[in-house]
Amino acid sequence: MDDDRPLSGVRVLDLTNVLAGPYCSYQLMLLGAEIVKIERPGDGDLARSLGPEPELNRAALGASFLAQNAGKKSVELDLKDAADRADFEDLVRDADVLLENFRAGVLARLGYGWEVLHALNPRLIYCAISGFGQTGPMRHAPAYDQIIQGLSGMMSVTGTPDTAPLRVGFPVSDTVGGLVAAMSIAAALAGRSRTGKGVCLDVSMLETSLSAMGWAASNYLVSGVAPEPMGDQNATAAPSGTFRAADGPLNIAANRQEQFETLCRLLERPDLATDDRFADREARKRNRPALNAEINTALRRHTALEWERRLGAAGVPAARILTVAQAVELEQLTQRGFFTDVEFPADPRRTLRVSGNGVLVDGVALRPSGPPPLLGEHNAEYRTSGSEEVTAP
Repeated sequence: MDDDRPLSGVRVLDLTNVLAGPYCSYQLMLLGAEIVKIERPGDGDLARSLGPEPELNRAALGASFLAQNAGKKSVELDLKDAADRADFEDLVRDADVLLENFRAGVLARLGYGWEVLHALNPRLIYCAISGFGQTGPMRHAPAYDQIIQGLSGMMSVTGTPDTAPLRVGFPVSDTVGGLVAAMSIAAALAGRSRTGKGVCLDVSMLETSLSAMGWAASNYLVSGVAPEPMGDQNATAAPSGTFRAADGPLNIAANRQEQFETLCRLLERPDLATDDRFADREARKRNRPALNAEINTALRRHTALEWERRLGAAGVPAARILTVAQAVELEQLTQRGFFTDVEFPADPRRTLRVSGNGVLVDGVALRPSGPPPLLGEHNAEYRTSGSEEVTAP
């Protein structure tokens, strides 16, 4: 399928580290782009040393790196070295996209701002991902995912009134920033097919995070209603949140009137649907604690899995709450080919399982074209200054 993927033939120079940028280029790789990862000699992407296995970290193959870099090529270049700069400029001339996630202005101080890159390759699409964007009073401030989560207001609505603010349990701001960058690059490539010209894309993680917050931000912008932390409950509807079945937690989102009435029937509590306290959406929201108590009592008759099946079959959104270990074993993911086993870099005793991106093209899942690269593994292929190809550490 590789030759038929939407971005086949597109070359991306990836100067990024850790997550937002590598996640972006991983999406582009799955869609068919050739990703040439430009890494600092000797050290490489910081993610190479991040993960739960110290041995892998020491080998520059940390789990964080392995998860986001399958199918990419690795080339070591020092942009302060004259020979390496010449190699880099040759790569820029042949590239379609240059992606970086330095602090604002860092690449320009190295001599490769947008004007220089555009002069080297007028068709180049340059995408910079940063915490706050390339302009504005915060443009030079350092930022990691947690910093953006806090500044965006995300942490203020995560948890309960007693526990907030809490960090979301995965790097959501990094991920959203990477997704928006990938979408923007794909759009810019489509635009270039009409104009023939490259563009400069400036992606702010703060802004993409706020954009992704949906009603938590829009309710305030439109109606002046500030969101509050509600734990596992949904502020827009009731019953909508986490409940307790006989053996554990169960999510139910009966957000529509007909779904609520069906829920009441399946719970063998049709009286709840005619109770004035629960007659419509606004009434149910006002009386949420009382309604939740009634539902939890009725749910005790069956397990969470049994309720998931019964309610789902009747059109009421409901599902168990799984651990990550349980979620990755879902048959749904297996059937759609979401995970791929690739060779483990430099260790034939192991295999590496990596995720896709949830997209099927003509019914076929998008998969990485190969394993994550060793640091500098493709030096000989992409450099003209005589560097040797790297072998296993």
